[in-house]
Amino acid sequence: MILISGRTIEQGTNLENKLSEAYKNAVAVCELSEEDLKKLGLKGDGSERVRVRTAAGEVVVTAKKGAGYPEGIAFIPMGPWANAVVSGETKGAGMPFFKGIEAEIEETDEEVPSVHELMRRYAE
Repeated sequence: MILISGRTIEQGTNLENKLSEAYKNAVAVCELSEEDLKKLGLKGDGSERVRVRTAAGEVVVTAKKGAGYPEGIAFIPMGPWANAVVSGETKGAGMPFFKGIEAEIEETDEEVPSVHELMRRYAE
């Protein structure tokens, strides 16, 4: 699949408290097309989790049905969970590339990590 990231209204309105459950619920998600959810055997109602793996890393997030995404496109809002799978390489642009990232996505029973757990992972 191809992973993209970007800003959302929900992500932006919760920026003031990045440690809140509301922020996690808004940002620790992977939105997929109805077709891709079916291929993965998922409902996309927010009750299931997926592992998103790229060359830069992997992260567990909640799977949700996205509005209007074409098949083969996955979207994670900008934030700590997207940062876990986006390379820090900027190729001189000064900004990582948040679009067009090759990703593998699979269902998992693992829990979505908290912001604290993600930060501990990078501190090690």
